[in-house]
Amino acid sequence: MGEAHRIVVKVGSSSLTTASGGLDADRVDALVDVLAKVRSAEREVVLVSSGAIAAGLAPLGLRRRPTDLARQQAAASVGQGLLVARYTASFARYGVRVGQVLLTSDDMSRRAHHRNASRTLDKLLAMGALPVVNENDTVATDEIRFGDNDRLAALVAHLVRADLLVLLSDVDGVYDGDPARPGTARVAEVRGPGDLAHVEIGSAGKAGVGTGGMVTKVEAARIAAAAGVQVVLTSAVHAADALGGGDTGTYFHPTGRRSADRLLWLQHASTPQGSITLDDGAVRAVVQGRKSLLPAGICGVEGEFSAGDPVELRDRAGRAVARGLVNFDAKEIPLLIGRSTHELARALGPGYEREVVHRDDLVVLLP
Repeated sequence: MGEAHRIVVKVGSSSLTTASGGLDADRVDALVDVLAKVRSAEREVVLVSSGAIAAGLAPLGLRRRPTDLARQQAAASVGQGLLVARYTASFARYGVRVGQVLLTSDDMSRRAHHRNASRTLDKLLAMGALPVVNENDTVATDEIRFGDNDRLAALVAHLVRADLLVLLSDVDGVYDGDPARPGTARVAEVRGPGDLAHVEIGSAGKAGVGTGGMVTKVEAARIAAAAGVQVVLTSAVHAADALGGGDTGTYFHPTGRRSADRLLWLQHASTPQGSITLDDGAVRAVVQGRKSLLPAGICGVEGEFSAGDPVELRDRAGRAVARGLVNFDAKEIPLLIGRSTHELARALGPGYEREVVHRDDLVVLLP
């Protein structure tokens, strides 16, 4: 970890704000002190920062994070400016320029948006700026309802080809039980899913200003590790130790290699627009044989989607076995069910002699 050159650091709301909302300037400055020191060693840093909604609570007179979408978006609108202004002022103490990058899952799933985000982040780093990334909570909906920035941080780590992802929160690692109970121990290393099989992973923290919990952090760590990125999960107060390669938090060993960008977003950031049901033979071909999905293996379709949209591939029991980019509109699929590509070409034209989902645009969801 101490030798990682390009690093993505994610910090949660509870590490930046007070329990009643509003930014804690001392906490922000303490984090910036650590990151500025890392950059002085000619290492590159991308900061994925939560805190926009939490920062907007106090200025709007809200005691806790609201549950309705409209007030969450209003708080994000007020808080995002305060958050970036605080980072800008704090990093300016070290002569570091800050660049704001607001993303939604749409930016990670649409190819053109994905390329633009990648170019922007690369150029900011090349020009010596420190990107501060956040979800665009002011206009996003799914991100506010379901997400913390943990998954976003894992995807950004892959996007910028990071060597290390550091997830900072108010807990100093994964524990094999409730950290408040005597006798529980920190899990120092995770080499695979089996290392956490016995661990009961908790939910969101006590502060009530964020949406994430240990579940989202562990899932983010697994996503990044599967893409070949080493991950350390610890508390914000131990950030310096983590970035220096010290024995702190929980270290997730890389479990896979970097995959194609489109496959990572397809599995972890895309929203399926419908589903296609496969017969048993097609399930085996897709899951075990890593083959393309052909029309002959289809036995049902649901939803409204267009060619190029992500869809789920399900078995007869309704279990999602894969996800892919479909080559036909939903209204065309019933014409294809159970028929060979040669038969379709003779009956409907040569444009129908192709896969419904090509294997290069498909990810298997089962182990």
